Amino acid sequence: MENLHTIAVPEILLPQTSDMTAWAVNACDQFTSDADYWCGVEEFTAGKLSAYNLIFPEIYLKDDPDRRIARINGAMEDYLRGGVFKSVTGGFILVERTTQSGTRTGIVLAVDLEDYSFETGAKTLIRSTEATILERIPPRVKIRQNAPIELPHIMLLYDDRQGVVLNSVKRGGVLYDFGLNMGGGKIRGTYIKNPDEVIRAFYSLVDEDRELKNYGVTEKLLFAAGDGNHSLATAKTCWEYIKPTLSEEERKTHPARFALCEAVNIHDLALSFEPIHRFVKCKDGENFARGLNLSGNKKAYIVVNGEKREIAFPDDVPQGIRRLDEYISQYIAENGGEVDYIHGEDQLTGLSPQGAGVLLPPIEKNDFFRLIITGGNLPRKTFSMGEGNEKRYYIEAKKIR
Repeated sequence: MENLHTIAVPEILLPQTSDMTAWAVNACDQFTSDADYWCGVEEFTAGKLSAYNLIFPEIYLKDDPDRRIARINGAMEDYLRGGVFKSVTGGFILVERTTQSGTRTGIVLAVDLEDYSFETGAKTLIRSTEATILERIPPRVKIRQNAPIELPHIMLLYDDRQGVVLNSVKRGGVLYDFGLNMGGGKIRGTYIKNPDEVIRAFYSLVDEDRELKNYGVTEKLLFAAGDGNHSLATAKTCWEYIKPTLSEEERKTHPARFALCEAVNIHDLALSFEPIHRFVKCKDGENFARGLNLSGNKKAYIVVNGEKREIAFPDDVPQGIRRLDEYISQYIAENGGEVDYIHGEDQLTGLSPQGAGVLLPPIEKNDFFRLIITGGNLPRKTFSMGEGNEKRYYIEAKKIR
C-alpha cells in the first residue's frame, strides 16, 4: 500500500458565480440524438457564465468542429484570465447528487494516468470497463490537446462493501448546493478536509491482506471506469503525447498526468445498473428470432411486434452478450438491417414492429468487479448507470497545462 500513488490531491477550480444552475451542464455524450435537449441548454445558459461554453456536446461533433473547438479554448482562456474560477486546495470534494434514483455520493479527486489503461487485458489499478472504440479518440484528442483546463464527466467505480471510504471522510464547509437544469435533480458539494485519511481508506481496498478475496483472486483493481471511459482514454492519449517532451522531474508533477474524476462506490444504493438492450431493424423480425440460439440458466426476452417471449441466456452475461452481438452482425451481413442500443423496455417494445428486440438481463453489482478482473473489458454497450438526466454534470475543473 505504501507504494501506491494512484490518487492525488488536485487544485480544483470552482466558478465564482451566483447562478450555479446555469453553470452546471450535463455530460457531453448524453442526448446525442436529441437536438431539442441541447438547444434548451443553449437557450438557458445564453449570456451567462456556464460550463456549456467550455464543453463540446457530441451531437455537434460533425458541425464545423474546428470553429467550435477554437471558441471553447478561447472561452477557457477568457474564464481563467477573467477571474471566473477560485481554487480549492488541500482536499477533495464530497458530491451528493439527488435524482429520481435517490442520493448518490461521490468524491472528486485526481488519479494518476500512469496507473490507467484502456487496453484489453490490462492489469493496471484503473481500467476501462467496456471495450474502447479507438476511432472515437482522435476527435476528442483534437478537442483536448490545446485546452488549458479539463472539466470531467468521468465516474470511476470502486468496490467498498463495508463503506470504509465514506466512513473516513471528515466534512468541512459546503462549497455549493443548488438545483441542476434540464431535470438533473439537486447537488451539494462539501469540502473534504482529511484527504490523506481518505486516500489510505481507498488503498485499503487493495492492500495485501485483502487482495480482492471476495472474488477468489489476488489481482488488484482499485477503480473501474463507469462513465466517461473515452474521455479518460483521451486524457491518457494526450498525456502519452506530452510525456516524451518532458524531463523526468517534469513528468512527476505535470498537470496533464493527472485526471479529475468522481469516484463512486459501486454499492451506492442510488447507483442503478441497467442493461442496454439490442434492437435490430430488419424486414422480418420472426426470421431473426428463429435463428437466435442461446442457452443457459438466465432469462432474456425476444420482442417482435410488441410480443415478448422468454428465451434462455448464458449464465455468464458478458459472454452471452458477445454471442448475441456476433449473431446480430452475422444476421445483418446476410439479411440486411441495422442495430441500435436501447435503454428502456417500453422504447424497445415500441420499436419492435420494425424488426426484433432482445431484452437483456442486468449485470449484478456484486459480480461487476469479478467480471472485469476475470474476463477483461465487457462488450460494448453492456450496461448504463442510471438515466441520461442522472449523468455527471460539469461543475469542477482542473488545469492541465
